[in-house]
Amino acid sequence: MIDRRTLLNRSSLLAAVTALPACTPVARPGGAPAGNSLPAFYEDIEERTFRWFWDTVNRKNGLVPDRWPTPSFCSIASIGFALTAYAVGVERGWCTRAEARDLTLTTLRFLWNAPQGPQTSGTAGHKGFFYHFLDMETGHRFRQVELSSVDTCLLLMGVLFTGRYYDRHDESEAEIRSRAQAIYARADWNFFRSDGRKPVSMGWHPETGLIPANWTGMNEGMCVYVLGLGAPQHPLPADSWQVWTSSYPKSWRGEGPTRHLAFAPMFGHQYSQIWIDFRGIQDATMREAGFDYFENSRRSTYANRAYCAANPQRWDGWSKDVWGITACDGPGDHRLPFKGETREFFGYAARGPLGQPDERDDGTLAPTAALGSLPFAPEIVIPCAQALRREHGDRLYGKYGFFDSFNPSFKYTDVQPEKGSVDPVKGWVDDDYLGIDQGPILLQAANYRNDFVWRHMHGEPAIRRGLKMAGFVGGWLG
Repeated sequence: MIDRRTLLNRSSLLAAVTALPACTPVARPGGAPAGNSLPAFYEDIEERTFRWFWDTVNRKNGLVPDRWPTPSFCSIASIGFALTAYAVGVERGWCTRAEARDLTLTTLRFLWNAPQGPQTSGTAGHKGFFYHFLDMETGHRFRQVELSSVDTCLLLMGVLFTGRYYDRHDESEAEIRSRAQAIYARADWNFFRSDGRKPVSMGWHPETGLIPANWTGMNEGMCVYVLGLGAPQHPLPADSWQVWTSSYPKSWRGEGPTRHLAFAPMFGHQYSQIWIDFRGIQDATMREAGFDYFENSRRSTYANRAYCAANPQRWDGWSKDVWGITACDGPGDHRLPFKGETREFFGYAARGPLGQPDERDDGTLAPTAALGSLPFAPEIVIPCAQALRREHGDRLYGKYGFFDSFNPSFKYTDVQPEKGSVDPVKGWVDDDYLGIDQGPILLQAANYRNDFVWRHMHGEPAIRRGLKMAGFVGGWLG
């Protein structure tokens, strides 16, 4: 384990982060204005990231790999990001509407027709939900992975988006709209509470039943409750949002302008907000706190950057412009000497600042941690993207944009990393792109530019219904 005697303890670290200057919120009455521009280098990031989805999808069934170029199973969450990404490609001129429409329809037909049932193999899901990973060709459950509540929700967010975007009066787009609603409506949300528990379980295995772990805030599970409450059939009980927020008291960090509901990995503050516009709307918790969840994610973004700038573990290469900790690939499970101590490194893992819920810090950074927060804090995200290109672009930036992650401190050329490559000067860099990390980079840029995903989802009845059932009022909800 890391020798914590040389580290800042949690209270002193939090004090250091809190003391850093808070950003001045941009004046955004009613939400960010449309028409934000990005520098040319960022446009290149967007197009390359789009190409990852466009090029790696299995066009026979619409399944999208978890990662590439490593041979991979399908990630159902990646499908949700991809379905939304295709529409971004249409708007930016990277593909035609007909191409995106046809690929979307292929995907939705597969999702609707894929076998469901309680069997241990040979199905794609059960009770309207899908297994976390699927075989890229057959679409059946990959090995013994769980039926995933949250990953199905990320898929359903993309599915529902297609029903709002493809709004033309032609046969194919009409089929997209009807299939999107049917796929969403058949999900039995209370299946994940079928053993009598109040919160939603994280998953289910046909071999052993429901996973003991539940979705309670603050983390990426926010969308589970919004979609579950808004469901036209089999909805969650009306008090489910209170179940979700019941653990909030343990998550508050910071004081004054830095006070926020914390969750260490940045993806927990990004995923739901890719599709749901939380600007200017508040539930009971946020009405009491005096801000909204969009502002909470802005503060979380600043806290993540402040932790990296403070760099309590003295990692190499971190700075106020090179930052971003979240779930991502890593160099592998190793215990190695670093600056007079023994440090522990990991492979794929959720990472985030020490002192926050689900903390873990092994010096690994991920571009998606910062770039997926672009709408929340463009004034610090754009300089980070510039610095990543400038300082690490020769190894970190490739055909499809940024590789998943890098670790400037892992310079152990005599140690075999789990994946990726090691340079004795610049450290370790990954050799894969991950769909769930590519998605936030592209889609949050689209939201920043012109509210693209948000404004289409404003019209989705399920989102409106779910938010109102959760007690949200104000802003675009009317």
